Amino acid sequence: MTQSVKIAAIQMVSTPVVEQNLASASRLVAEAAQQGAQFILLPEYWPVMGMKDSDKLLHAEPDSGGPIQHAMAQLAQEHRIWLVGGTLPMVAAEDNKVLNTLMVYNPQGERVSRYDKIHLFSFTKDEESYDEARTIVHGERVIAFDAPFGKVGLSVCYDLRFPELYRAMGDCALIVMPAAFTYTTGRAHWEILLRARAVENQCYVLAAAQGGIHPNGRRTWGHSMLVDPWGEVKDVLPEGEGVVIGELDPARLQRVRESLPALRHRRL
Repeated sequence: MTQSVKIAAIQMVSTPVVEQNLASASRLVAEAAQQGAQFILLPEYWPVMGMKDSDKLLHAEPDSGGPIQHAMAQLAQEHRIWLVGGTLPMVAAEDNKVLNTLMVYNPQGERVSRYDKIHLFSFTKDEESYDEARTIVHGERVIAFDAPFGKVGLSVCYDLRFPELYRAMGDCALIVMPAAFTYTTGRAHWEILLRARAVENQCYVLAAAQGGIHPNGRRTWGHSMLVDPWGEVKDVLPEGEGVVIGELDPARLQRVRESLPALRHRRL
């Protein structure tokens, strides 16, 4: 595909109630599709943000399917879109832990790719303390898939801080970044990291975030955005539910790479 394609990121403020989150996601995906989006990204933890870390174990689904996976497949098929389903908890080999998993569905509602989050967040400052490894198992495989407009690299939240992951994906037209960045770390680093990944890989970056104060007391940074290969922010939503949308223009990507052929200049 050489023509532009409209892509969108959904921002949510997810709750502990799966049914509420499914309803919000369905409404926001429909809104993005009505605006012409053909490729839509949901945020990390979109189906459930529990009152405590272990709540996600109650909603873990097997690889063979479950209600959350079924809902994503239905949304993709209903709106005839590519849907990248943020993350959901999936059954892991270790007891009392899950995998934090991103699923991709094509416009026929078929699952075409799966990525298990590799890098697990840990952060302690003042009253804040997080350690995903207590309830999540590390993923092991770098994953990208082919969409009609080019290769799409899959990553989740804390992965954003590890540039070597994106180099390992190869030549991508788009990197997706579903996230639930904390307010503290997001305010400090979110935009600069997204723009850096876009600039160094000379590709589009689409980031779908959680953005607000959740029932469990956690505050997430939001600022879902679309960044182009020159590092320009094309659209952004600071806080609250909503849709970020814009064009992925293959011609723009090609012009950036031709005018500054940094990817061809690599020597390491």
